[in-house]
Amino acid sequence: MMEVPVVVHPRVSARHPEIEEEDAIHAWVYAVECAERVDSPYWPAYAALGYDRNGRLLELLAALQEDGSILIYHAMTPPSKKMMTEIFGLERRGQ
Repeated sequence: MMEVPVVVHPRVSARHPEIEEEDAIHAWVYAVECAERVDSPYWPAYAALGYDRNGRLLELLAALQEDGSILIYHAMTPPSKKMMTEIFGLERRGQ
């Protein structure tokens, strides 16, 4: 099986210094949930939830690049309610 290269955009660590590049890659590789973002301007793009090397749940946004690599352009912890809704398709209470 061919391994797909995974790259983390420098903006991820700049905006979230508590998330190291290796943490984002680990969370992507071992993602527990993933959904295609068909309306993304970066399509093909994906939203994912995965645990980093420290056991923290991360939300990730990534896009498939022309060279076949995956570019993680967003990562944060804990995942936002918006992301949980996008991944799981849950309706917000009270609506």
